[in-house]
Amino acid sequence: MNDIKIRKKLEEFFLEDLGEMDLSSETIFPKEVDGEAVIIAKEDGIIAGTSIISIGYSLINKNITVETFKNDGDTVEKGEVIAAVKGSVQSILTGERVILNLLQRMSGIATLTNKAVRLLDSDHTRICDTRKTTPGLRMFEKYAVRCGGGFNHRFGLYDAVMIKDNHIGFSGSITNAVQKVKERIGHMVKIEVEIETEEQLLEAIEAGADVIMFDNRLPEEVAKFVTLTPGHIITEASGGIGFHNLAEFKHTKVDYISLGMLTHSYSSLDISLNVK
Repeated sequence: MNDIKIRKKLEEFFLEDLGEMDLSSETIFPKEVDGEAVIIAKEDGIIAGTSIISIGYSLINKNITVETFKNDGDTVEKGEVIAAVKGSVQSILTGERVILNLLQRMSGIATLTNKAVRLLDSDHTRICDTRKTTPGLRMFEKYAVRCGGGFNHRFGLYDAVMIKDNHIGFSGSITNAVQKVKERIGHMVKIEVEIETEEQLLEAIEAGADVIMFDNRLPEEVAKFVTLTPGHIITEASGGIGFHNLAEFKHTKVDYISLGMLTHSYSSLDISLNVK
């Protein structure tokens, strides 16, 4: 993640939470009263977002010192200390909630992604995310997927073309949609086409798609479609895939499996800040 972008986002989040002042901390503790706290994992998982601790507290109070004991992508066990924070008690408590909220959510996504990667257990197929992210948090959530061993799909509508069923419906055909895109898009932008049938697959290949996504197909259908797809075209499976059937796609040889659940159905990892 870009530190400048992280700072800008954290400034927004702190302004939302802080408003005019921290009524609780500022009325109990003078700013010059110092203390120390530790950030502890309360369950096993994969850590993501450790830089948010130091960047966040530097925005609240530049004199706060942070020492981290875990790197992003590391496994953490219940009871392990992730970081130690020293300085103004008032500032430590003011920044606590925003920082923990992000750290918990990102670690939850990393943990879920890691579970998916381990369950698939493939030396070829990669697990990736989708655009089904929380508005305003996409940068953090997609980074967390990478920390868990996954890969990123497109970040937004701006960095790749994805021709879905409704694009095809309004255009009249896959061929028409791809042709219109190729007439206007530069050669550096990839074009992905979503298909459901063998006929659509052959049409997408003929139209010149760079990536073809098999939508809501069974493992045996995915395996067949992969054999019909030329090697220079990237293949992807999506839709109807979860922990209940993910392992069944291991031997399909599809290049990517995209899972929306990584960023919309995760549980935050339980992490807390405790007075030392």
